[in-house]
Amino acid sequence: MQIFVPRETVRGEARSALVPATVSKLTALGATIEIEPDLGASIGVSDAEYTKAGATVSGDSARSLDAADMVLRLRRPSADAIGLLKPGAIHVSYLDPFNAHDVVRSMASQGVTGISMELIPRTTLAQKMDALSSQANLAGYAAVIVATERLDRILPMMMTPAGTLSPARVFVIGVGVAGLQAIATAKRLGARVEAFDTRPVVEEQVKSLGAKFVKIDLGETGQTEQGYAKALTEEQLAKQRAGIANHCATADIVITAAQVFGRRAPVIVTADMLRRMRPGSVVVDLAADTGGNVEGTVLDEERTIDGVRVIGYGNMANRVPAAASQMYSANLGNLIEHFWDKQAKTFKLDFGDEILAGCVVTHDRRIVHETIRKHVEGDRG
Repeated sequence: MQIFVPRETVRGEARSALVPATVSKLTALGATIEIEPDLGASIGVSDAEYTKAGATVSGDSARSLDAADMVLRLRRPSADAIGLLKPGAIHVSYLDPFNAHDVVRSMASQGVTGISMELIPRTTLAQKMDALSSQANLAGYAAVIVATERLDRILPMMMTPAGTLSPARVFVIGVGVAGLQAIATAKRLGARVEAFDTRPVVEEQVKSLGAKFVKIDLGETGQTEQGYAKALTEEQLAKQRAGIANHCATADIVITAAQVFGRRAPVIVTADMLRRMRPGSVVVDLAADTGGNVEGTVLDEERTIDGVRVIGYGNMANRVPAAASQMYSANLGNLIEHFWDKQAKTFKLDFGDEILAGCVVTHDRRIVHETIRKHVEGDRG
């Protein structure tokens, strides 16, 4: 099986889809790996390191795309790139299928089997392939580091001859993978941490990290089968905002990571809450890519609102690209290995498997993922 890995073309994207360790793993299975020149330049990995691991360097990227049985990327492909793929080729990357309907239609029209890394089921078996979780983990870490740098005080308590500095207060809203890592990182840096989530089931996880879980009675809430928070009603959102207002007001750092899968992020921190915060405080909105949890967030910008610095950087994992590339590459390698036919030395498309059934979006010139198909057809309507 011929696998091609092109460089990422989105401006500012520093991550790479494949690292040499995964190249070695896949070539050992019997795959042939070809990479675009300078694939790992942004993470300090040379072409020589890839060739030592078993890859070859393409002399013509268009030809390599046309010849590939499988293409591995991080970001979704351009229309031109899709047009170069041969019918029957397998394309694996983030696809943003709930929003990038043209990409989904183009893949179906081209006869490409499109695997969306966002749609890997959150099951125990698929954990090692779950790119959303691996990248969210790093995003939670990076959010605390960015906030710490911007804050006008230190995080840990410090006792000195000149006096004692009390620890900074960090409030994390949304205790998914990113939120949990934000809690853990802030605690390691010595902050006093509180956290809130609509799912009571995460309370034990918060406490195990040494943080305080904030309880707000919202009535019936819960999570989806895959562990995502369910959307709240407008009445529940109002209760939630009222309940967290005081915790935001006393926090030095607020990190929001509340998202509803496939939908716009709910606004949780309002302009009134920002006005009540201490000037010099920092808010990091990890939901900026999907609309933002904070009123006034602007994607990829830092803004000062009533003396509070509001950070809306998207793609936060990209701030630690070497680690993010290593983890994403491992996710891809684990996915391929799981479905690898050792005798045929190829990737087996087993649509009876719940993992592939959950993440394959297009196949045989059709949109085969029912939920995505409804979104795309609704867009046309």
